Formats: sequence, C-alpha cells, structure tokens
Amino acid sequence: MAKTEKIEHELVPEHSKLSEKEAKELLKKYNLTLKEMPKILITDPAIAHLDVEEGDVIKIKRSSRTAGESVFFRGVIKE
Repeated sequence: MAKTEKIEHELVPEHSKLSEKEAKELLKKYNLTLKEMPKILITDPAIAHLDVEEGDVIKIKRSSRTAGESVFFRGVIKE
C-alpha cells in the first residue's frame, strides 16, 4: 500500500504504529491475542500515511476538553 499524506483535521485523532516489541508487550500485559483486539482496516484513511501491514497494532490518542487524553489500540486487518 502506498504511503499518502497524513490527515490533519481536529476530528481525526493521532494514529501511530507500535513497534513489534511494543505490540508484543501490550498483548502480554493485557493477556490478549491480536484476534481479540478491536480492529482497524488496512484501507482506513487515518492510517494510510503509516507503513502498515495486516497484524500491526495501531495506537490512537484522542484528546478531549473534559477527559484530557484517551489511548486506544486497534489491530490492523485486511477485511
């Protein structure tokens, strides 16, 4: 998949790809498998600027005026 430009919009939270080591640590910490994680499609425009493959883990940081910052994780899938 070709890299595209990062989407800069106030409604699109920050997306970043975890390293293989970080992903393994996250799965171990929460006793999860990649199949048990929430999913994000490899074709999602929010991650098009990242060099992702199926099985990667994406970290999503959402900011809120009331809650501060929330962090979510998603596993990349093809369909």
